[in-house]
Amino acid sequence: MQTLVQFGAGNIGRSFIGQLFARNGYEVVFVDVSAPLVEALNERREYRIVIKRNGVSDEELVVQNVRAIDGREHASVADAVAGADYVATSVGLGALPDIIPVLARGIELRALRSPNRLLDVIIAENIRDGAPYFRESLGRHLPQGFPLADHVGLVETSIGRMVPLMRKEDLAADPLLLFAEEYNELIVDKHGFRGPLPQIPTLNPVENIRAYVDRKLFIHNLGHAATAYFGFSQSPDSRFIWQALELPGVAVRVRSAMGESAAALALEYPHDLKPGALTAHIDDLLVRFANRALGDTVYRVGRDLYRKLAHDDRLIGAALLAARHGLPCDTIADAIRAAVGFRAADEEGKLYPRDADFIAREVPKGLEGILRDVSGLAMEDPVERGVAVRILSSRQ
Repeated sequence: MQTLVQFGAGNIGRSFIGQLFARNGYEVVFVDVSAPLVEALNERREYRIVIKRNGVSDEELVVQNVRAIDGREHASVADAVAGADYVATSVGLGALPDIIPVLARGIELRALRSPNRLLDVIIAENIRDGAPYFRESLGRHLPQGFPLADHVGLVETSIGRMVPLMRKEDLAADPLLLFAEEYNELIVDKHGFRGPLPQIPTLNPVENIRAYVDRKLFIHNLGHAATAYFGFSQSPDSRFIWQALELPGVAVRVRSAMGESAAALALEYPHDLKPGALTAHIDDLLVRFANRALGDTVYRVGRDLYRKLAHDDRLIGAALLAARHGLPCDTIADAIRAAVGFRAADEEGKLYPRDADFIAREVPKGLEGILRDVSGLAMEDPVERGVAVRILSSRQ
């Protein structure tokens, strides 16, 4: 049986990457630093995913052939990497520096044991330029002159599956339970692989992964976030994303923001992203966002304002892309202003900790200060200055 070592046993790691490989004949070895999660996976060797769909009965998937290693057991993790057929990461940008050293150790050990055996690392992270990031980061932890490119493929992906936060009462009944939507396509960089592609029916290898990473960030992520921000701005009591979309005018504004970004993407990637296909993608996403059964919350989708208002992320990045192509970004600008007023709390009534910090540190600076210090807009650059002016004069 072939093996996938999956760094991160959280929502995407288990509900998407892990289940895709496990249900296609692989043993999946999760690496995580949550001791209770590792213990539960090793005790049961399986977990459940409930697929949530509007107007259709739930479908339960049982994912088997799994086990776990505590991420702090570096020797065991490196040994697993050295023997794996594939490695994948789904830990989030903030945790990547924590896994890179042990991943490098495993790669080095593999090269010593099996010098002719290639390894592909599937970067299932919501980041741009994942391959250069991994290449540079691994290089700092490998011996000088180590031929990384000769041994390892770095495969960027576009991750589209939506997985909500689990409620405490559901986790109390089953700590390994996950809810997820039906969407199951894994878009990967065809040219990132050094070895053969995994034989998984829903794997979609594409020629230009950058186009699809940007499509995910500037249409899917932007539209999702805009739903949370417009919804909260209009009705702070709205708990679920589907509720936000049902508020008067919100769906229209979300579609408008996504459309502004889609127009820019079609110009940026004319050979990869066609206007008609992008419109169909927006239509599909709005149906998926409105999935009542999924129970995705405004809090989960909108939280982490430092990240979501960053220079190259879903909001500012999309506005800059539109401006560079001479296109309007008025509704995106509205969403940015709405984001600054976002105060949604979790089921216990608590703000996301980084958002509490944002409110305390950044909001007193005013919108102009946030665009300068959080979004990093350079006033000396004509395009960036133009975007800042548009946001500051937005009609939100």
